Amino acid sequence: MTAQQPRRRPRSEPMSRVDTAWLRMEKPTNPMMITGVLMFAEPMSLERLRDLVEQRFLAYTRFRQKPVDGPTGAAWQDDAGFDIDRHVQPAALPGRGDKRALERFVSRLGSSPLDKDRPLWQFHLVERYRGGSALVARVHHCYADGMALVQVLLSLTDTVRDPDAGRDLARDWLKQDGAEVARRVGAVARYRKLGGRVIEKGMEMYRDPSLAAMLAKEGGEIARELLVALALPDDPPSLLRGPLGASKRVAWAEPLDLEEVKAVGRACDCTVNDVLMAAAAGALRDYMRERGEPVDGITLRATVPINLRPLEHAKKLGNHFGLVFLDLPVGEPNPVRRLERVASCMNQLKSSKQAIVAYGLLAALGMTPQAVQEVALALLSRKATAVATNVPGPQQPLYLAGCTLREMMFWVPQTGSIGIGISILSYNGRVHFGLIADARLIPDPDAVIRRFGPEFEKLLYLALMGDWSAALDATAAEGLLDGAA
Repeated sequence: MTAQQPRRRPRSEPMSRVDTAWLRMEKPTNPMMITGVLMFAEPMSLERLRDLVEQRFLAYTRFRQKPVDGPTGAAWQDDAGFDIDRHVQPAALPGRGDKRALERFVSRLGSSPLDKDRPLWQFHLVERYRGGSALVARVHHCYADGMALVQVLLSLTDTVRDPDAGRDLARDWLKQDGAEVARRVGAVARYRKLGGRVIEKGMEMYRDPSLAAMLAKEGGEIARELLVALALPDDPPSLLRGPLGASKRVAWAEPLDLEEVKAVGRACDCTVNDVLMAAAAGALRDYMRERGEPVDGITLRATVPINLRPLEHAKKLGNHFGLVFLDLPVGEPNPVRRLERVASCMNQLKSSKQAIVAYGLLAALGMTPQAVQEVALALLSRKATAVATNVPGPQQPLYLAGCTLREMMFWVPQTGSIGIGISILSYNGRVHFGLIADARLIPDPDAVIRRFGPEFEKLLYLALMGDWSAALDATAAEGLLDGAA
């Protein structure tokens, strides 16, 4: 008889400090999942989807691994019993299976944590949705940041309905549209202007994630940025802040025309992101006023992720981003003044190193005990009311498993006491806007997102008038700027 072979222990590798920080942020009130919804014009086969996930998604070996936390740190461990059927599952919507039913389904998934005994990701295929299908993807934030995961999901797609066998995926939209995406993302170029060393410094901190080392390398400027971030006053109390529950609500708006958004940006010399965030601030303002909240003079903040990886590395897993605090002037009744304030704040952030400081802080927190991390997270999360993300997607039609990708949306998780997430994603000439919120704060997110389009239309109307100052005087006199007409 041959001796029984010893059972091989699952392969394990240490988790980075930043990824560890995101793993440990998981709470019942804020599951650390990035959730995406992709809607298709034609019905999709579950079998074909599983084959595609096997070939392309699982080409990233990380997705066959599960995070395991322990007293000496967190690690990635191979899942010896990996079964793709546990991760790619069919789903059905009740009733007519309309948009509202899909939003409720995504809300339930967004409120439910992933199974910690398995790799922390799942695909749910709604096989019948509006004449086609819908795919809901959930991936834990410790695997990668939103920028990387959007690219990973898009690596499942093709630029033609029936691609040739063995087609080189390097020729996907990221390479074809690289220059345009780089211009709109802007983060890499902006940070290179700070001295050409910021990306390198970010990677240095990744390898040596000591806050003390970071301060020693960058000296007084980084120290000042850290003090500025920590000295920010807490966001003012409002109905958008409060105790969180375990139930989340999700909704998304009808898409905007990207060329119209660009036209508004050109008219007032600001970016597409500035225009969209100003429209989001206006939607929140109008919603708060409808619920009887006094908003005059109030400014809320949103934490905004800033990509710190070179664009050509956008599909690499892991978390490589910093955070900045963006003002949302919900107390400003004039939509153009609101836009000017958002643009001014963003311009100031572009010349700061706040994102790098936040990256270093996350790395440092990944080394601290859980209790210390929770205290620090509570301190930082009190300084903002929402998380806001804007990811530029491909501006050409895409196909997945032979089906036309019609619309898509995603949400990143909130942290600490923050209970609202604003997401903006552009695709194929249209801009998609979505909201995820704690049900205790915003039980009716559709009441917010249906205001997004009208707020943008105010800016578009004023842009078409051409003379901003005259337009402001005329519309203010008629009471049109704040829905007072």
